[in-house]
Amino acid sequence: RWRSLRVCQCSAMATFVTCLSFFSVLLHFSAAVFEDQVGKFDWRQQYVGKVRFAYFDTQTQASKKLLLATENNVIASLNSRNGEIFWRQVDKAGPEGHIDTLLVHGQDAIMVTGNGRLLRSWETNIGGLNWEAVLDTGSFTSAGFVGLQDSVKYVAVLKKGAISLHYLSNGHQKWVENLPDSETVQYQAVYSGGSGEVFVLGVVPQSHLVVIAYNIEDGEIMKQRSVDAPWLSGLQPVCGVVSSGILMCVDSSTASLYTLPLDTEDREDMSQILLQSLDLAVAPDFQPVITSTQPNPARDPLPVFFLQLSPDHHILLQLQDGIISSLRDFQPASLASFATTGEKTVAAVMTPKNNTACSINLYSADSGRRLLDTSVTFPQDPTGGPPERLYVQAFLKKDDSVGYRVLVQTVDHALTFIQQPGRVMWCREEALAEVVNMEMVDLPLTGTQAELEGEFGKKADGLLGMVLKRLSSQFILLQAWLAQLWKLFYDARKPRSLVRNEVTIETLARDEFNLQKMMVMVTASGKLFGIDSRSGAVLWKHYLQNVQPNAAFKLMVQRTTAHFPHPPQCTLLIKDKESGLSTLHVFNPIFGRKSHITPPVLGRPILQSLLLPLMDQDYAKVLLLIDDHYKVTAFPSTKNVLQQLQEMASSIYFYLVDASHGRLSGFRLRKDLSTELIWEVVMSAEVQRIMEVKGKRANEHVHSQGRVMGDRSVLYKYLNPNLLAVVTESTDLHQERSFVGIFLIDGVTGRIIHEAVQRKARGPVHFVHSENWVVVSMLGYLQRFLLTSPSFLYDRTSQRERF
Repeated sequence: RWRSLRVCQCSAMATFVTCLSFFSVLLHFSAAVFEDQVGKFDWRQQYVGKVRFAYFDTQTQASKKLLLATENNVIASLNSRNGEIFWRQVDKAGPEGHIDTLLVHGQDAIMVTGNGRLLRSWETNIGGLNWEAVLDTGSFTSAGFVGLQDSVKYVAVLKKGAISLHYLSNGHQKWVENLPDSETVQYQAVYSGGSGEVFVLGVVPQSHLVVIAYNIEDGEIMKQRSVDAPWLSGLQPVCGVVSSGILMCVDSSTASLYTLPLDTEDREDMSQILLQSLDLAVAPDFQPVITSTQPNPARDPLPVFFLQLSPDHHILLQLQDGIISSLRDFQPASLASFATTGEKTVAAVMTPKNNTACSINLYSADSGRRLLDTSVTFPQDPTGGPPERLYVQAFLKKDDSVGYRVLVQTVDHALTFIQQPGRVMWCREEALAEVVNMEMVDLPLTGTQAELEGEFGKKADGLLGMVLKRLSSQFILLQAWLAQLWKLFYDARKPRSLVRNEVTIETLARDEFNLQKMMVMVTASGKLFGIDSRSGAVLWKHYLQNVQPNAAFKLMVQRTTAHFPHPPQCTLLIKDKESGLSTLHVFNPIFGRKSHITPPVLGRPILQSLLLPLMDQDYAKVLLLIDDHYKVTAFPSTKNVLQQLQEMASSIYFYLVDASHGRLSGFRLRKDLSTELIWEVVMSAEVQRIMEVKGKRANEHVHSQGRVMGDRSVLYKYLNPNLLAVVTESTDLHQERSFVGIFLIDGVTGRIIHEAVQRKARGPVHFVHSENWVVVSMLGYLQRFLLTSPSFLYDRTSQRERF
């Protein structure tokens, strides 16, 4: 007995030691996350937006800084070697933070924002603010550096009715002067050539040109004259200053060039040079463009300039002793630009070679002679847009020859940096700075996963067929496993720097838990992207041609990847806000390819679109489109779909919003696919305006039906899938009378379920509508910070109120 007891104790001790060893091994392989690591990004991408101004740092030959100002109110500095952001400053959204202009001199970046409201100076190395000056009221028109004695000391800001001069070092105002006859004259340009005077150029459309010269020291008017120019309606982009302060303009109606010396008091007319005398002609219905260059603001501009006569025709001209001569004719040439390094100025011209590539060549600005070994081939992305702008960084080589790098901006907002002899160093998809719509799409099954789905076959195959199917599936898995082992062995013998684990379309596969998705994004520029949700890599992209800048988009997933062998299908509704006309783009969300299915042609403006749960024989959901005549178009519109619509017409409702008149209308679909108005809610547009209307998501999950109270009673949620949340804002912006209102309306009957008003509040308003609650975020006047107002709806059988 004692021996058996001892054996039991020994066995228990052995079991304890074994368990302790096992758990110690588990602890050895376990991992934890520190507190400061919580909330880190799996991946993060930062963008700046569509570029409006770009400057290369030319202080040193080895400088890597590229300064940008964008339409998204962002000023940033990029590393020109890899495209990464050195620093970035984001201003206020909207017109208040709009960047009017950007000027760069040395380590100072001068920026005017808010339609001439602020004048700022940024330090280009670290992005710090040097100084900020508040400008006088008035609409901004132009700005420029003012030099004196070969040094830049001031910056001039031209507004609609005044001009002011500020010190470049601290932003202090040196003087400000009102412009004469500012109510009739449109002052549009300011110029200084280092002569001690600042010239302001204005125009009375179809009448005359006004030139005023101000003294730099005290702002006194030194010269003022008017010159007849009945053919001139504006200075930009048909005019430019060249040579020793000579204004050069081009007019397409008279097919002539006009010159006018600015630094003279003679009231002579502008000299006319016919383009025909230079064997030149402007293309029909084309506005010619003059591009001049002034490398140093303290000196006169160069006597050479580009004249664009058609979209693919540029010519390099020179003004010497009052005579205009042609240095070189470039046709075809899509883009042209000047660049300066040291005392050398060159001209870069982009010429299309074919539909897939362009060539960039460098020419001497003095003679128009082509420089040797400067040709660069730029491969055009077939999924992108054509080049729009060309920025050139010129530098001197050891043999004193000129080398250059090129930044190409395309119409789809992409930035491509190219280095000789044509190597693409980096590319930034700045269209992703304005994503307007996004959908997450499941990835399709791989061949191996599809084999596992049908591993046992079907009962109709018989016993032998099912066994053979099982054996073939296991053989395919064995092949895939051996191929993966061979790849691991092959990569292990390579240096680590050569091993690439990039995610591509070919290697993309659904993971075991289906967490990895395809992020289909639609941008404001009309470019579509497919992005891997795990790594953030852009797997495909496609630019939609002929999309207007103000277009609105709505992306809908009509068919997912669950219906093999039918490919997934997405439909993008594109609406032009000016004409109201819409088009449909149908594509595969996994590969980005355009679908072979032809969408219907929409001849009328579309007011509403509905994605119904009905499916056709190919498992594609039905899309309903309602035009301005309240007629319904179905896509797809097969016989089976039309029959289903007729059967379910009595249960299909939709609503329309007319925000300008404060009207909400509810409609019902008839069996003949016509519509019937069943309810209407009108809110006084003079008192409040509709800001936004939101319904519930069709695939929303309700996690619980009620809320248990402390006395064990249950408040049942008011779960109405047709409930609409309408948020309004008062038209009176006075803080004592302003308010934000919220209305909950039944989308089927038009009944107002609940309404609430938040006094002394204003927008911007953001809200979330889900289950039985609505959370509204707004700005309070008294608190001076954001207010969050939640509303919960419950079904109380003993009371008529639901709140």
